[in-house]
Amino acid sequence: MRIGIIGGTGPAGSGLALRLNVAGYEVVIGSRSKDRADEKIAELHAAWPNRGLTLEAGDNADAASCDLVVVATPWDSTATIVSEHAAALRGKIVVTMANALVKVGKEFHPLVPPRGSIAAHVQASIPASRVVAAMQHLPAKELGNLDHHVDSDVLICSDYPEAIEVVSDIVAHIPGCRPLNTGALSNALALEAFTAVLLQLNVRYKTRVAPRLTGIPDVDPVSGRSNVWRP
Repeated sequence: MRIGIIGGTGPAGSGLALRLNVAGYEVVIGSRSKDRADEKIAELHAAWPNRGLTLEAGDNADAASCDLVVVATPWDSTATIVSEHAAALRGKIVVTMANALVKVGKEFHPLVPPRGSIAAHVQASIPASRVVAAMQHLPAKELGNLDHHVDSDVLICSDYPEAIEVVSDIVAHIPGCRPLNTGALSNALALEAFTAVLLQLNVRYKTRVAPRLTGIPDVDPVSGRSNVWRP
């Protein structure tokens, strides 16, 4: 599978690109400027010279042409950017990982985007695509540090069960990550807003937290998928 990351030069997008590439996926880092993507890939090669990286640089149109697309742009531009590439994204799985947040003093507060969540707003903007909300809670710095596992559950929701299955399989290839199906896209509001809580914990305890849930069986009783995360 060839995975494109629109807005892939930021910390979250480039960190995810690293993880997916070392897991064996072909990854295209997209940006408004291909030159910026080239610069980012050069930085990643310099940081991880012995990892055999095969990342490709492109503009956002190149990323949108891939088999599956992740949108890693700032939350307030996500719907606009996917609309620009609606034709290329038609019929594809499109993963949103943004959170609508604002910092007021020392506190983080979630915002309510149009249609209730970023993911729902994106789905309305590209109705012919299958939108999945996932990876909102993965710390960007942890994603970009290949010396350590991420150690997180990844909460995934979509109105397309088959899209959840595809994204779950991809997440399961990232060591330390465990995919969990949280149901319909209406739950994206809760997933996105919860990031404010995690960031507040980061500030208070001077760390980078990620969710890990207990009480979930090793095998999903519905899909038969293993829920055991990879150590």
